[in-house]
Amino acid sequence: MKQLPTIELERLLLRPFRLDDAKIVQELAGDKYIAEMTLYIPHPYEDGMAEQWIDTHAVNFDGNRSLELAIVHKEDQYVIGAICIGLNPKFEHGELAYWIGKAHKNNGYCTEAAKGIVKYAFEEMNVNRVYARFLGKNPASGRVMEKLGMKYEGTLRQHVKKWGEYEDLIYYGLLKDEYLNQ
Repeated sequence: MKQLPTIELERLLLRPFRLDDAKIVQELAGDKYIAEMTLYIPHPYEDGMAEQWIDTHAVNFDGNRSLELAIVHKEDQYVIGAICIGLNPKFEHGELAYWIGKAHKNNGYCTEAAKGIVKYAFEEMNVNRVYARFLGKNPASGRVMEKLGMKYEGTLRQHVKKWGEYEDLIYYGLLKDEYLNQ
């Protein structure tokens, strides 16, 4: 089985989740705000969900489906969020996804973590393209994508229904050539 990587950044560590992270994952992801601003995180975030999710990471990485890592504050060693590259090996692209606990917003952590995993995706996973999407009501996520050098690629209007409301999905993308020439 392939070993999940650890990526050391300036203030953060992107490392594999451990089962003992489940409590903090449930606490952070269980915040209604996080569920509201993401497409797939449920609310309420029930007991056992974090453990089940963490249990999938090694198998998904080994199967070239995704790389999911904890965003950890390096100095204090506490989990502040999660970041992922979902892979499509056939087309050599990956989808970037992330969330940061509400108490840790507006510190540049999401941008730092995203830059780290995108670098890893291009340099180690050999993808040609990284793309990401966000709900139209979460423009802060789009600002992170712009800071990565991603380009706006389009809006799928009222493409998903979340909690009874239609939501736009806004897509950004970055090609390997663009990344290398930044």
